[in-house]
Amino acid sequence: MVLALTVCGVVVALVVVGLFVFGLRRRLIQRSGGTFDCSLRWDVPETPDTSGKGWSYGVARYNGDRVEWFRVFSYAPRPRRTLERASIEVAGRRLPEGEEELALLSDAVILTCVHRGIRLELAMSDDALTGFLAWLEAAPPGQRVNVA
Repeated sequence: MVLALTVCGVVVALVVVGLFVFGLRRRLIQRSGGTFDCSLRWDVPETPDTSGKGWSYGVARYNGDRVEWFRVFSYAPRPRRTLERASIEVAGRRLPEGEEELALLSDAVILTCVHRGIRLELAMSDDALTGFLAWLEAAPPGQRVNVA
C-alpha cells in the first residue's frame, strides 16, 4: 500500500514538474518580445491539402532578420525552424477549409510561402498576419522581398 502511494505521488510530482517546465519555456521564449501563435505545415504540395494533417501548433518569435518557430509541445530550448526574411517568398493566402478548421485555431488565416525552395504554410490570426507582412516589407534597402 505504501509503495502504491509512493509511486502515485512520484507520478503526480513528475506531471506537475513537466507542466511547470512547459509554462517556463513559453515564458522564456516570450521574454524577448515579438511573439505570436503560429501553426506550421512544412513541405506542402502545390495543391492545397485541406485534410488537416501535418499541422504543428507553435509560437513564432521575431529575431532580427529571422522568424524562429518553436513547437508548443516540446521541451527543446532551440527553435524547430528558422525562417530568414531574405529567403521568404509569399505565394498566397487563404482561409482554412474542411478539416483544417478543426486542426487550427479559430480565426486563423493560412499564408502559403516558399523558403529556400520548400513550400510551407503558416496559420496565424489576422493581427499576426498583418504584423508578419509588415515585418517582411520592412526589409533593409536592397533586399528583395516578395509579398503577395
